[in-house]
Amino acid sequence: MKVVTSLSAWRSARDLELSSKKTIGFVPTMGALHAGHLALVKKSKAENDLTVVSIFVNPTQFNDPNDLKNYPRTMAEDEEKLRSVGADYLLSPEYQELYPDSYRYFVDESEFSQILCGSSRPGHFRGVLSVVMKLLNLVRADRAYFGEKDFQQLKLIEGMVEAFFMKTKIVPCATVREQDGLAMSSRNRRLSAQERELAPAFYRILTTMKSLDEAKAELGRLGFEVDYLEEHVGRRFGAVKLGAVRLIDNVAIGGSTS
Repeated sequence: MKVVTSLSAWRSARDLELSSKKTIGFVPTMGALHAGHLALVKKSKAENDLTVVSIFVNPTQFNDPNDLKNYPRTMAEDEEKLRSVGADYLLSPEYQELYPDSYRYFVDESEFSQILCGSSRPGHFRGVLSVVMKLLNLVRADRAYFGEKDFQQLKLIEGMVEAFFMKTKIVPCATVREQDGLAMSSRNRRLSAQERELAPAFYRILTTMKSLDEAKAELGRLGFEVDYLEEHVGRRFGAVKLGAVRLIDNVAIGGSTS
């Protein structure tokens, strides 16, 4: 695996690879990698000649400075995991290179980004869409892989690619869960032992409670602080806080485990 931190070095490597007509799969991440991320890499490996993974903790999508400060950073461990699954390139750019305009230019969406996580995290999806567009333009991948745990993000990225006639195909991938049902997330490592024991109840309640009011009441009784619990586009979406950690999840209405 080649580790590239300079965008000029990446462009040179990319142009060389593209000149040989190789297909490129892309997995953008913020690091602190887990089995869910690695499942995306493996899928990309199976469907493309080359797989590029990016690690960039994107400050423009954090509305809470403390959340940005506390976001786990585990680069050495991440590199080892990516090598173990056969990623071809790790792209890890610096902020100054990725945002030479100091974020004067950005991409925004005016409808679906305003509800759910967008309602409680102002500016979040503007930052997500902006950095993803930058990375897609830089990598020029044939396919890019995103997990359904962040379903709202996935749909917004799909819409952006369609709206701006971008060449990359967005490939949705099912949520990867722990054996107890908790959706894998980089934030899970910040849970205390007691919180980690309680956390799977979030998914269980999402899938088993018939009404939203019933689910909210049960989550509150157990000690979760509910940000939202809503149903849209045939799915039930939830965001909760457990201690200092924000967890999100979603399921298809009808009990799908995706």
